[in-house]
Order: sequence, then C-alpha cells, then structure tokens
Amino acid sequence: MEQQTPTIDYYVWLSSDWAYLGGVRFVQLAARFGLKIDHIPMRMQDVYAGSGGILLANRSWQRQAYRIAELKRWRSRLGIPVNIEPKFFPCDVDLASCIVIAGQRRHLTITDFVNALMRAIWAEDQNVADPGVLIAVADRCGLEGRKLLDAANTEAVRSEYRGNTARALAAGVFGSPFYVFAGELFWGQDRLDMLEEAIVRSATGNLGRGPANPHPPQNGRRALAKRTPRA
Repeated sequence: MEQQTPTIDYYVWLSSDWAYLGGVRFVQLAARFGLKIDHIPMRMQDVYAGSGGILLANRSWQRQAYRIAELKRWRSRLGIPVNIEPKFFPCDVDLASCIVIAGQRRHLTITDFVNALMRAIWAEDQNVADPGVLIAVADRCGLEGRKLLDAANTEAVRSEYRGNTARALAAGVFGSPFYVFAGELFWGQDRLDMLEEAIVRSATGNLGRGPANPHPPQNGRRALAKRTPRA
C-alpha cells in the first residue's frame, strides 16, 4: 500500500504581511522534509467575524503603531524587502485566492505563485486585484495565467473559497499565517522553528532526515538532533 505524503495545512490570507515574511522560509522547510503543502486561502474579514478578530483599520492606535515597529524589526532581521505602507493595501484578494485554489485543484505547483502574489503587494506595489497583474504574475511563475483566471471564475472554485472560512474556523484558525501539522496549530511566521520541531519529533517516518544511526552512542547520552539554523 502506497504511503501518503504528510501534509501541512497552510491557512493564508494573501494580503498578510506576516505570511509574506514567512513565505519563502515555510516553503523551504516543507521541501526540506519532503512535506506537501495544502494551500487554504481565506477571506480574513470572514474569519475575523467568526473568531473575534479586529480588522487593522479598526484597531487602536497603540496596536497599529506596534505592528509597524514589528514589521521594521522583522524586515531588518530577515533581510526581506517590505514596504511598510504599500500602495495597494488593503486590497481585494478574492480573485487571487480563487486562482490559487484553481491551480491546486489542477495539481499544479503553486508555492512560487503564492509567494509572488504576496511579494507583489508588499515589495512591488502591484495591485493583485487587477486580473492583468494576476495573469502576469502567474505567467512569470510558469503557470498559464489566462487559463487559471478562467478556472478561478467557476462556481466550484468560488464555492471552495467560501467554504475555506468554515474550514478555518473549525480547525481553530483565527489569523494568518496558520500552519497545521499532525493536529498541532502554529500561528505566525515566528513559529516556524516550533513547526520544524514538531515535524522532527513526529511519528510520520524519516521525513528526509536521513537513516537512523545504526551505532547509537555507547556512553548512554542521547545524541542531540541536528538543527537547521533559522533564516
């Protein structure tokens, strides 16, 4: 019987600054362990409505100011370009989300496209609500943008997108990004190291870490697991 590839459920709002900051590292982490990513784009307004969240524009000035301070800190730490006040934010990412769903339903590799969408918002000042921009971004990622755009407008795809809100809330999700692996939830790109630890200690098998040591240490001390440094 063929063994299924372990999966990380990736609940993401494509306008999320924090998902953007963690996007590339998350994809690299999943690839390092041979894990599949199930992209679950959400409409954050609806998830907030069902979980008690507050949209950015409605938050207190203290919370808004601290968010900006944190964005600057993480931009500096990670060395990732971030426009703190992008030209097209907030923006409507419903169509972009449906393109992601359409691509995944066709079993296409969409990880680069997802990260390119967020980079377009947070580093390139592009309007991802514009179908022309979406087609261009998809084409640059080796996808057929026009075909995916057509597929995104089908009722099957739009129904799945609407259903992602209920799926997220049922899973315990209330923000973006959220990673769910083996029943454990991790909120935020600053929890990627903890996600990695969960993968390492999981019972899903080798996960790319190499064969078990056939000659355990003789001094009775446990060998320390080799850690991949954080980006």
